[in-house]
Amino acid sequence: MDVSLALWVLTIAGLCALIGADFLVGRTPHDVSVREAGLWTAVWVVLAALFGLGLMIFSGGQPAGEFFAGYITEKSLSVDNLFVFVLIMGKFAVPSQYQQRVLLVGVLIALVLRAVFIAAGATIVASFSWVFFVFGAFLIWTAWKLVKEARTESQDDDEFEENRLLKMVEKRVPATDRYHGTKLFITRNGKRLMTPMLVVMLAIGTTDVLFALDSIPAIFGLTQDPYIVFTANAFALMGLRQLYFLIGGLLKKLVHLSYGLSVILGFIGVKLVLHALHETGVHVPEISIPVSLGVIVTVLAVTTATSLLATRGAPAPGEAAEISGAAEAGGAAEIGGADDDSDTPADTSDQRIEA
Repeated sequence: MDVSLALWVLTIAGLCALIGADFLVGRTPHDVSVREAGLWTAVWVVLAALFGLGLMIFSGGQPAGEFFAGYITEKSLSVDNLFVFVLIMGKFAVPSQYQQRVLLVGVLIALVLRAVFIAAGATIVASFSWVFFVFGAFLIWTAWKLVKEARTESQDDDEFEENRLLKMVEKRVPATDRYHGTKLFITRNGKRLMTPMLVVMLAIGTTDVLFALDSIPAIFGLTQDPYIVFTANAFALMGLRQLYFLIGGLLKKLVHLSYGLSVILGFIGVKLVLHALHETGVHVPEISIPVSLGVIVTVLAVTTATSLLATRGAPAPGEAAEISGAAEAGGAAEIGGADDDSDTPADTSDQRIEA
């Protein structure tokens, strides 16, 4: 697909406008209801569908099929991210009314970092055809790893472990022990301090990059067009915040999700290996985009159906907002002061709050 610089600029400007609108809508801290989350999830899905339809009209069925296959794959992989997001919110005891701001900025950080990954990946793919063997082998290994983790049922007991970047920031930048609204920094006694709000935003953004290690090769297995790879990632990530509040309470019911994702990653890994063999002159069949899209949708549908059947007798979780309350209560000890008096006048009597 031949994409001009003007189209790139227009696309990025459009995405920035959507992010800005999303920020303005959620600028006032509040608890997000299931109804609000469902409405905005539907809006992001419709926007992605309209974008794919535009590709079909102006560029043909092949780019549109690649976009939808990539978008659905990235969206399904991003659901797995939500498990870790719940752990992060709990560890840092994020008050429920601030969680949407954390996710918005965290996802924005992840989007910028993923753009760097995509640019690097596109350059490597264009220069070295053998990299498809590496990507394919990595995805097949990741698929097997997911199966092993699902069989040992270790995911439920996992605890969030801070990455090296986050540890380095916390070690070198002085931080407060409590939240101060949505402020990222405050000044106390003439000393500039970082708040836990900035730390948790960095945790969300940088942790998502770790998930990109398998999602980026996966989408390059469906399309090598950097424009489609970027836009599919962008639409999948930009709706992730609302999805967190919509299905957060249902995450534990998706007991077969890891199996479904392993099948998808393994399938794409095989597709990449076949493509690499074809590029080297070996006559092997290649898997088309319609077949790939059909397999991905079918696996996700079957995985969701079997998960819901398997957990049909389990107690129904409450609204996603209850996760926020549980996280705030359960992790309060981690932030010694994330309590009701964090925003009282006593906290600001000897300090100047900065934006």
